[in-house]
This record gives sequence, structure tokens and C-alpha cells, in this order.
Amino acid sequence: GTLAISDTNKGVFITTSRFPKDVENLRSRSLKPIRLIDAPKLVKLMIEFNVGVSTDKVYKIKKIDSDFFTEE
Repeated sequence: GTLAISDTNKGVFITTSRFPKDVENLRSRSLKPIRLIDAPKLVKLMIEFNVGVSTDKVYKIKKIDSDFFTEE
């Protein structure tokens, strides 16, 4: 409703849950584009942009250095 009466040209709707299955049908009826961000997407964005998260542990993954084992 707010998008319809405002002078904005797009919107973002964020939920800490999941959207109902028919949300795409409702979104397609909107005259203005709406970006939907549900809980899994919100968590990914928070981790990607380091918002509201902190690093607990860092793991080093080792791989074989093939240059070290060159045959002569």
C-alpha cells in the first residue's frame, strides 16, 4: 500500500521468516518493482557484507604445493 501512494519507483520488503508461496503472484501485480528478501537471503547478505555478524573461527585449508615436488 505504501508503494502505491508514495513517489518511490521501487521497494524492498524484508522478512525474518519466509514468504508465502503465492508471493510471486502478488508481486507481479504491483506496478512498481519490489525486491523480496527472506530470512535465508538476509543471512547471506549479512555474512557477505559483515553486518551484525562476527568471525568465530578461521580454518586454514592446506593443499599440495606441486612446485615443491618437481621431478628432476
